[in-house]
Amino acid sequence: MSYIIPRFRHPCTAPNGIGYTRKDYEGALSTLCAGCGHDSISAAIVQACYEMSVEPHLVAKLSGIGCSSKTPAYFLRQSHGFNSVHGRMPSVATGANLANRDLIYLGVSGDGDTASIGLGQFAHVMRRNLNMLYIIENNGCYGLTKGQDSATADVGSKTKSGQANMFSPVDPAGLALNIGATFVARSFSGDKAQLVPLIKAGLHHPGFALIDVISPCVTFNNIPASTKSYAYTREHMSAADVVDFVPAAAKYGADGAIDVKMPDGATVKLRRLPDHHDPRDRAAAADAVMTTRERGEVLTGLIYIDTDHPSLHEMLDTTETPLRALGEKELCPGAKALEAINRNAR
Repeated sequence: MSYIIPRFRHPCTAPNGIGYTRKDYEGALSTLCAGCGHDSISAAIVQACYEMSVEPHLVAKLSGIGCSSKTPAYFLRQSHGFNSVHGRMPSVATGANLANRDLIYLGVSGDGDTASIGLGQFAHVMRRNLNMLYIIENNGCYGLTKGQDSATADVGSKTKSGQANMFSPVDPAGLALNIGATFVARSFSGDKAQLVPLIKAGLHHPGFALIDVISPCVTFNNIPASTKSYAYTREHMSAADVVDFVPAAAKYGADGAIDVKMPDGATVKLRRLPDHHDPRDRAAAADAVMTTRERGEVLTGLIYIDTDHPSLHEMLDTTETPLRALGEKELCPGAKALEAINRNAR
């Protein structure tokens, strides 16, 4: 069978601001299991980039190993891509970003790739505030190796094998808040209305943006006893907010919303619910994550955002011109410059 999506376009398909149709943002035909939540996330990425008029050739897609790390092949076929080794995607993203700051960096990882073998790299890419969107496709199991529990599986949760997990889970959102991530969100692959605006906001965020997406594994982890199943997540979702990503020129009514300004002029608009928290308060965000988790709920939405913290390039005071565009003279200034650097370091 063919895994290439037909390029046929309906003549009335509406183009976006740069003349691309939604189909221009698609990739190869997915080889994941039918109904996999990961495919819904890919569709949300396609929709967000189409609506934002993102130029695909300015996007770098990075991933590690696992079902989730296959998905960059299924969207933005005209973008740059790098499928790294297990758990090492953040270091590859860091190197690429330092070499070429002009690209939009989109990392896709899984709960095993992030919370097990890649936990150390995940922690450091957050504390360095690398300018990238990091999406975790979180299904609580290892789908490529027959469904063993991953580090994000909740205590008592069961996979298809029937064995209840006995170990305390790693909560990517809670960990991100403790380490200092500047954009923390969680969503559900079955809630495209919430996920698409979060992806847009994450792509615009001037630093590290994490979206932990509960994405049920329909083959190994979609039974009633699993806390990562479609049924459980729909029943236990607790929305932190209703998010719209809107251009700065939009006019808002007196609706009691919190407007978080982005440095590029865009705005993330948050409509408060009765029990809503302020997503600019890290302590309140951490408390909300812990409280909902203790109630057995899944807190979704934009949990925390900080647009004032400097990104890695700002902290390192790197050149505005990407390193890949510099010539030998700029990259190798000579022995005198090296001696001056060494003198200052003594």
